[in-house]
Amino acid sequence: MKKKINIFWFRRDLRLNDNHALYKALKGQYNVLLIFIFDSEILEHLPKTDPRVAFIHNTLQNINSRLISEFNSGINIYHGKPIAVYKKIIKTYNIDSVYSNHDYEPYARKRDAELKLFLNENNIGFNTFKDQVIFEKNDIVKSDGKPYLVYTPYMKRWKETFRKGNLKQYPSENLLSHLISGNSFLNLSLNDIGFSISEQEIKPYVINTELIQNYESTRNFPALDSTSKLGPHLRFGTVSIRNMVKIAVAEVNEIFWQELIWREFFMQILWHFPETQTKSFKPKYDRIVWRNNELEFKLWCEGKTGYPLVDAGMRQLNETGFMHNRVRMLVGSFLCKHLLIDWRWGEAYFAEKLHDYDMASNIGNWQWVAGCGVDAAPYFRIFNPTTQIEKFDKQLDYINTWVQDLQELTYPRPIVDHKFARERCLKVYKEALN
Repeated sequence: MKKKINIFWFRRDLRLNDNHALYKALKGQYNVLLIFIFDSEILEHLPKTDPRVAFIHNTLQNINSRLISEFNSGINIYHGKPIAVYKKIIKTYNIDSVYSNHDYEPYARKRDAELKLFLNENNIGFNTFKDQVIFEKNDIVKSDGKPYLVYTPYMKRWKETFRKGNLKQYPSENLLSHLISGNSFLNLSLNDIGFSISEQEIKPYVINTELIQNYESTRNFPALDSTSKLGPHLRFGTVSIRNMVKIAVAEVNEIFWQELIWREFFMQILWHFPETQTKSFKPKYDRIVWRNNELEFKLWCEGKTGYPLVDAGMRQLNETGFMHNRVRMLVGSFLCKHLLIDWRWGEAYFAEKLHDYDMASNIGNWQWVAGCGVDAAPYFRIFNPTTQIEKFDKQLDYINTWVQDLQELTYPRPIVDHKFARERCLKVYKEALN
């Protein structure tokens, strides 16, 4: 009879420290096998040089190196549909339970429900835990039990609830001696899963007292490059959200803290309203007759709209996989309101390009700029892409970094006149909403 084991399945939590489900698995009765699955259902929709896949692979290899040298252990890395992978795993190992952390996206919820059923049929437990957020699902709701649809009261209740309790941490890093050791662990190269190294790389995050204390005064100016670059690391769980909140609270910086709460606000919206993945939160906005001009969309994607701040943002995104948040709002508003192109087109483009792409935040922010989401900008709020330069890039430092042909004859004329586009947008929105 094979020795019983537990499995910990890495997903959006690629770290050994303060990892909730990993901690619970290691505290259990049996030794723990670590696994990761490169999910073919997800990978087949991505470009073959996707930097996020390379980042995940590289992170796993770094974890593996540490486990091999310190614990004679490692991660079994698989490629395929999760249910098919587990069918193979249960033939190889005698498993008591699988441990993992919650994932809130619609695909993940469906995948986990099917997997739980399969494992339970084979007398294997499937235990999942809250890890990538401080509060989830129904943790922060109104007094009638309904979800908050406006950020500010949600944020206030979030902080109030947070202050009442202790921030529990899960020192999984202290229990790694409970891992299975001495096996030959399955590894895969990027090439094995059909990918190759990207020219772009996900940069380390920067969190220090100076950045956090100056966050409010510097965060709106894209040329300063003063944001933390924390997004991809929260997305893939290479950092603990509990540690990040601890730092924000210790530095007593409400604005930085509130950015972390925005992330949880959008996650709970997607949890309660999974249909917003494809539909406007406010259904009447789905009556808008979008122009959806494919040539104009292409010019927007390439940063050739003739509006320098919009073009700078799109070129920065294409070249680096990052775009400053202030500029994200402008380029999103420009696509939906100046060009009357469906927010879903922009959301899909960002999903392909952004290193820190997170479905809940991406959908939430795109619906915000289009006016159709929860707590959204009113439809008649239309950013002026020229006056935004005056406010946020007066010296053109950011623009000159990314739009190097600004003074050349080859730089395009504006794709549409601002005044004309604004009036057209108001007319089209009014017709749909009245």
